[in-house]
Amino acid sequence: MDCLFCKIISGEVPAEVVREGERTLAFRDINPQAPVHVLVVPKDHHPNFAALSADPEVLAELAAEAGRVAEDEGVAESGYRVIFNTGAGAGQTVFHVHAHVLGGRGLNWPPG
Repeated sequence: MDCLFCKIISGEVPAEVVREGERTLAFRDINPQAPVHVLVVPKDHHPNFAALSADPEVLAELAAEAGRVAEDEGVAESGYRVIFNTGAGAGQTVFHVHAHVLGGRGLNWPPG
């Protein structure tokens, strides 16, 4: 499988890891869109959010880890956003489901 995030999880590609759980990994986005921009991924490959919905336990763990990242990064109280892009039309460029945790600046609505 030629999946960038699988390669990061295996250690084949370096990343700045901020948290690691039994079934998740959180690392800084290489093209941050906010002062805090961390990706939280399941260690098992799921191509997108729709596919992950078949595994609610991992989905719950991703949500919990996103909250922990916000706490660790100091944006839990000021506010943060968690985003799942699903499909190319929504801006998904790596087809391994991932939650974007964004914070540290005002986040306008509606998003881009």
